[in-house]
Amino acid sequence: MRALVLEDYGQLTVQRRPAPRPGPGEALVAIAATGICGSDLHGYTGENQRRHPGQVMGHETVGHVVEYGGPVPDGAPTPGSAVTVNPLLACRECQACAAGDAHLCPRRRVIGVDPTISSAFADFMVAPADNLVPWSTQAAVEHGALVEPLAVGMHAANRGGVRAGDVVLVIGAGPIGQAAVLAAHRLGADTVLVSEPQDARRKLAADLGAQPLDPRSDDVVAAARDLTAGAGVPVVIDAVGTGRSVTGAIDACARGGRCVLVGMGSPHLEVAAYGLSTEERALVGAFCYTHGEFAETAAWAGAHDDLLARLVSRVAPVDEAADQFRGLAAGDDDASKIIIAFAPHGTSPTTDG
Repeated sequence: MRALVLEDYGQLTVQRRPAPRPGPGEALVAIAATGICGSDLHGYTGENQRRHPGQVMGHETVGHVVEYGGPVPDGAPTPGSAVTVNPLLACRECQACAAGDAHLCPRRRVIGVDPTISSAFADFMVAPADNLVPWSTQAAVEHGALVEPLAVGMHAANRGGVRAGDVVLVIGAGPIGQAAVLAAHRLGADTVLVSEPQDARRKLAADLGAQPLDPRSDDVVAAARDLTAGAGVPVVIDAVGTGRSVTGAIDACARGGRCVLVGMGSPHLEVAAYGLSTEERALVGAFCYTHGEFAETAAWAGAHDDLLARLVSRVAPVDEAADQFRGLAAGDDDASKIIIAFAPHGTSPTTDG
């Protein structure tokens, strides 16, 4: 099979590798398409040290079930079915897993991050049958690669406790910020403000129903307070994750409000501690999603294919994947997601080697 291999930081090549084989309770999935995540890009450049030379990355994916490593498990998608894949692999034995919070498993591994796991920038991957989530046959197959980032946005909005009628501020309108905008609207937010300096992303945020702000010229904190009679917004979702963005989130947040940190722009931050403690704002982390959120997002996304098309900048074949990564690393002005196709759009991928 073809696999996109991180040979070294800044260097990706398409190589031939043996196709993986599924074990008991696992499925072989023929990959149709996989999205480039910001964490993949930072792994490619070596910035986050969460990807390593020699590995195959990729966790935002969609494909078709080829076979199982034994009988088809009860309730599992049948061979030939289109599926997206929850990339979180949990131990299924700890307290978090027993409570249904597999995303908090201390021994969790992530497809595309752990170099020992079969991953999604390849023609085939192996995944536990329980991690397969059906993808709608009424939607473009490649749009199934959007489910994972959309689920991240929904989890962030849920962590913020977004409620009907809320005014919500989203900082950053990249793919996760876009997902947070859609999630806030799904949860009933009355107004969603988006702070984003990039023109194309700001325009897309407006197309998604947000009120866009340019932090280079607009006073984001003042705008948040103007819409809330001076109180500040009850929920801020920071999809950037730098010291500056977190400071802005705290300043725009109401007393007793929640600032959700889902962006991973920096591993270490200086925080205005008194702005949290004296006004009882909560700074809440958000990482990944529950399996329920992932499945619910897949069902919702499959029924909104026209909307999903706005979230894709382009779909490129795997032979052009290295060029796409190079362009992103160089700062190409893409408004939304780039998806790498391993099979022709809208078709079932071949199962040939």
